[in-house]
Amino acid sequence: MTEQLNLLPLLPELILAVGAMALLMVGVFGRDDRGELVLWLSVAVLVLAGIFVTMGEGTVTLFGGSFIIDPFARMLKVLALIGAAVALIMSRDYWRNEGGVKFEYPVLLLLATTGMLMMISANDLIALYVGLELQSLALYVVAAFKRDSTRSSEAGMKYFVLGALSSGMLLYGASLVYGFTGSTEFSEIANAAQPSGTNLGLIFGLVFLITGFAFKISAVPFHMWTPDVYEGAPSPVTAFFAAAPKIAAMALFVRVVISAFPAITDQWQQIVIFLSLASMALGAFAAIGQHNIKRLIAYSSIGHMGFALVGLAAGTEQGVQGVIIYLAIYLVMTLGTFAVILSLRRDGKMVEEIDQLAGLSRTSPLMALALAVLLFSLAGIPPLAGFFAKFYVFLAAVEAGLYALAIIGVLLSVVGAYYYLRIVKLMYFDEPVKGFEPMPRPLAIVLGAAGILIMFFFVYPSPLVAAAGTAAKSLF
Repeated sequence: MTEQLNLLPLLPELILAVGAMALLMVGVFGRDDRGELVLWLSVAVLVLAGIFVTMGEGTVTLFGGSFIIDPFARMLKVLALIGAAVALIMSRDYWRNEGGVKFEYPVLLLLATTGMLMMISANDLIALYVGLELQSLALYVVAAFKRDSTRSSEAGMKYFVLGALSSGMLLYGASLVYGFTGSTEFSEIANAAQPSGTNLGLIFGLVFLITGFAFKISAVPFHMWTPDVYEGAPSPVTAFFAAAPKIAAMALFVRVVISAFPAITDQWQQIVIFLSLASMALGAFAAIGQHNIKRLIAYSSIGHMGFALVGLAAGTEQGVQGVIIYLAIYLVMTLGTFAVILSLRRDGKMVEEIDQLAGLSRTSPLMALALAVLLFSLAGIPPLAGFFAKFYVFLAAVEAGLYALAIIGVLLSVVGAYYYLRIVKLMYFDEPVKGFEPMPRPLAIVLGAAGILIMFFFVYPSPLVAAAGTAAKSLF
């Protein structure tokens, strides 16, 4: 471990923070039509930050150990930045049709992404909380961005109230952990939290911490905000919610339990197994009766976070590797699916009802094919990437002796396949309704790229598997 005083390792976070403030000035003091310029400059800032993330090597700690940059942090930061940049690019045409791009939107997304990068590198309870709040405060505003829409305002309010509640619980948990260990730093907490001397107060603190994380990744029973916010928020915001924040919250969850509580794995493993089982079950069954496609994706994302938690429940290096692979593949599948959702526009209005996809294979055959590939992948059907995502987490669970969890996970995966296949059946076997407007080019590129990556992942999976392995190793 090397302690460095220079701020070079912090460049990605600094680029995002300074870029957000500079672009805010461009928007405020520029003309009214500067929104699109600010959006593209925001994408450029995210790409620049991503380049600097990849340039780092080894493990670096800053600010007395409260901020860590290791292979795990770098990999997850790259995924979060890709998610944010692609979500921004996809949002352009939507906001154009809604009366023009407002410059505040990309600036808020930059600030939220800055918070995510802080969360991923947090090695201390205080740094963790600062990163979490920086992300959350920007996202509360973004959820209610369409001020003239009652649904969007309601989504923003629900997200704010429940998000504030979860932050409070997390803070209470952090204070209990600090009270019983005498430190906020993860390495010091790990030294204090030994199986022999573990007391009930520390376990309570850990439970409250995990509750806060479960809210952020929308794991059951703390998922209640997800369907309403996904449905009510503007579609590009939902695309962002489903991609980048999930990755940051899961990265934080993994780092805290693995780095700060390695000695009491038995205690937190039980909680993670429960969260995993409950999320997989709800994601599989609750999505069946949905008619709104964004709401269906919300329940689907709850289920997928449950599958990702299977890897964490293993508590091993292989398990964490499985989680990272799962998150990377889930990101591609989600962005591709939202590229389709954002292009479902008819007579100048967005279409969100699943029934409206009937006969899509005849009106837009390429879109239907790409969406079918993504849905089969989400269902976990081989040889698509989604199958490998589930394979790696279930393999880790089996190797850790969690046979029941792996078997139930596979069975629930089969149940979950039903509602994905229902959409494929609608697209290919039902009578077509009126066609949609032509797909905007940015969305077509994202959908095409996602479809190709998902379809041909099995040909050359080793770069992702190797990178995830290196990232996981740095935590142990």
